Amino acid sequence: MEGLLEGWAALGRSLMERPHEIVPWVVLVLPLAGFVVLALFGDWMKKDREDAWAGPLACATVLGSFGLSVWVTLRLYGLTAGPGGLRFAQPYLGSEWIDVGGFRVAFSLLLDPLSAVMTLVVTGVGSLIHVYSLGYMAHDEERPRYFSYLNLFTFFMLLLVLGGNLPLLFVGWEGVGLCSYLLIGFWFKKDSASAAGMKAFVVNRIGDAGLILGMIFIFHQLGTLDLVDLATNAGALTREGTGVLGPVTIACLLLFVGACGKSAQIPLQVWLPDAMEGPTPVSALIHAATMVTAGVYLVARLAPLYQLSETALAVVGIVGAATALMAATIALVQTDIKKVLAYSTVSQLGYMFLACGVGAFGVAVFHLFTHAFFKALLFLGSGSVIHAMSGEQDMRKMGGLRNKIPITFWTFLIGTLAIAGIPFLAGFYSKDEILLGTLHAGKPILLGVGLFTALLTAFYMSRLLFLTFFGRFRGGHDLEHHVHESPVSMTLPLAILAAACFAAGRVRVPEIVAPVFRIEPRYAHHVEWLPVVATATALLGIALAGYLYLLRTDLPAKIGSALMPLRSLFEAKYYFDDVYDGFARKVVVKGSESLLWRRLDAGVIDGAVNGLGAFWEGFARRARLSQTGYVRAYALVILGGAVAVLGYLLWS
Repeated sequence: MEGLLEGWAALGRSLMERPHEIVPWVVLVLPLAGFVVLALFGDWMKKDREDAWAGPLACATVLGSFGLSVWVTLRLYGLTAGPGGLRFAQPYLGSEWIDVGGFRVAFSLLLDPLSAVMTLVVTGVGSLIHVYSLGYMAHDEERPRYFSYLNLFTFFMLLLVLGGNLPLLFVGWEGVGLCSYLLIGFWFKKDSASAAGMKAFVVNRIGDAGLILGMIFIFHQLGTLDLVDLATNAGALTREGTGVLGPVTIACLLLFVGACGKSAQIPLQVWLPDAMEGPTPVSALIHAATMVTAGVYLVARLAPLYQLSETALAVVGIVGAATALMAATIALVQTDIKKVLAYSTVSQLGYMFLACGVGAFGVAVFHLFTHAFFKALLFLGSGSVIHAMSGEQDMRKMGGLRNKIPITFWTFLIGTLAIAGIPFLAGFYSKDEILLGTLHAGKPILLGVGLFTALLTAFYMSRLLFLTFFGRFRGGHDLEHHVHESPVSMTLPLAILAAACFAAGRVRVPEIVAPVFRIEPRYAHHVEWLPVVATATALLGIALAGYLYLLRTDLPAKIGSALMPLRSLFEAKYYFDDVYDGFARKVVVKGSESLLWRRLDAGVIDGAVNGLGAFWEGFARRARLSQTGYVRAYALVILGGAVAVLGYLLWS
């Protein structure tokens, strides 16, 4: 007892003397504590009708983490009084976690500018989504389970961004994968929700295999998995040119496979649109600031390694550009309001990888930062629309909602203009930086893809806005009678996120996170005409959507009929799902049945076992004939044996 008291006293003294060393652990543990309480007492809350406390408890833990994250980030930059500010990229409070032979891993957290920005995004946007869920899930009987999953998800995401080494990052990586399965399939009685959760889980496991192999390869080559050591030692490695498949390139490409799985890039993008089967706040949590950005964070975190491989950078840039363009074209023909936003997320993630591919890692994090606010706003706004429409998600049954749900409309309008890249809003600044990066990297094709994708983004988001909020209501009189604005718990987060869309673009994230990458920026000056071209592109997309969906509403159907082959390609999502489904059914299932089961298992393994048993059974059947039961026969055998032995001895 005395030793325990001394330990608590030492912890208290440490907290008083060096609070910045304790606070990040509290930031991490608070959501986990909320999960533990809700998981243990959730059934009791439902039984005794105390489940109204589940939501506020979950919100309090994440809001507490956000407040402490703000404090420790200010302390990191020395903006608050007091000695002992944290230095960049310094792990602290680490303890030995794994020690097997020469493989040692510390359970240590890392707070530097990059992880600080990510922590603020995760806890800030996450807390708003928690608050929003108070109203959205108010009538769901499984509120304790829902909020416990949200808290657990937040814990694992914080572990992912604060982990000081790749194994600890991987624990958070797998944890958010597990929680995404639980949250996407939250309404598990719906077959579509269960199938979507399973699809997300399986596809992410494919990417995780690449991440595991990448970590093994890095440790084999460099002897460490510590993130600070990897960044420090990268300068001693040899740069590998285009087409060179050296150790750095192999490691970067393997890790990028994991990033493609988590961030839904080609060819592992198929899980994310189906994830819309979960509750809308879950869609906002997964698709805005947290899980899907983990792949971008991983690549940015290991920027010193990627910078050494021209091949890896080219692959990242090309995959990102192709994904951005492909997802934008698919979004053109979607009719489900959440599906449009889902493909928009895939496209914007492609934009982030495009920035990484041209060496603009700070700009990629900048777009991640701004995207978190306007995409969370759009998803939560769509949830407010669905709430007003009594669960309806088909935009063809909406229209004229701007006067019925005005707060949702005006906030959604701000989010739409932000993602389209209209000046003075967050998306304008980060998209402009990405296009600038492609220009200075000497990649005119990638610049063209980026501009065309920006045009498509402005078009399909304006299409969504006009179909939902303008024109006449197309859902029928009975449904129109029930349309109503969402409660304050839902509209307040919308208003805060809308305000953030104005402020986020003015935060100079590239300069803030630059010390982490330890590389010189590839460009230092702006091109005056580029913002003008980008803005004109966005305005052109909005104008085209307005002409087609406000003035000439008969044209979209005619254009769709004239371009039916292209439209069919977009509606079929480039047939990725069909190819994977055919591969799974014909190759995996039928191949396993005919080759592994019938031939290998039944034919070889079972045949060998059964054949061996049949052989000995036949042998025993024949051998038993020698057991006649007659004494004279046994005596004759004994005599014969004795004569044989005696003859052998005499002969030898």
